[in-house]
Amino acid sequence: MKEQEIVEALKKENEEFIKLSEEHRNLDVLLAEIDSKRYLTPDEEIERKKMQKLKLAKKDRMAELIKEYRKTNTK
Repeated sequence: MKEQEIVEALKKENEEFIKLSEEHRNLDVLLAEIDSKRYLTPDEEIERKKMQKLKLAKKDRMAELIKEYRKTNTK
């Protein structure tokens, strides 16, 4: 099973994956808004770094869920 197929299945079946995916997408939008500014204040820089770490943590958890799905459903 290809990874994209697993992602689609998880988006239909797994509430945690759905929530993580939505939050990841929202953080992407917020980061794009921050990155569109020419200069960032020190507070904005800190907030940007926090968002990046949070986004990465969500992506890591989504990858774990994909790996778990692959183990249990593709034998």
